[in-house]
Amino acid sequence: MATDRPILLVEDNPDDEALTLRAFAKNKIANPVIVARDGVEALDYLFGTGAHAGGKLGTKPSVVLLDLKLPRIDGLEVLRRIRADKQTRLLPVVILTTSKEQQDIYEAYSLGANSYIRKPVDFEKFIHAVGQLGLYWLSLNEPVDDQF
Repeated sequence: MATDRPILLVEDNPDDEALTLRAFAKNKIANPVIVARDGVEALDYLFGTGAHAGGKLGTKPSVVLLDLKLPRIDGLEVLRRIRADKQTRLLPVVILTTSKEQQDIYEAYSLGANSYIRKPVDFEKFIHAVGQLGLYWLSLNEPVDDQF
């Protein structure tokens, strides 16, 4: 299961990042993965600002996997900015977080999250969840054509 479009993983915890990358490998998800370790890095990648200013904009990701509890700019603000911009508002954004707070769930969906998934603590369950994510967002889901 692969396309040439990357996955944007927005994750500040190095252990969760490594776990997610291992789960992609175990599920044979071969898409390139761009890792942003905070909200600023994610927005810079998506909008060609900061460290990505002046260069060619990165390829639009197939899906953004977005943690909520991030340094500098939190995940909900990242989602708000993604949805506010014409070029990114239709990007699939999946919240992948440890938070089970109802306020976070409500706010994420109110801001336009496509899905909200709580990270399973058990590695085998996490591998299965990532496999299901990959199957749906990278194989089954029909994205909007960039030329539309």
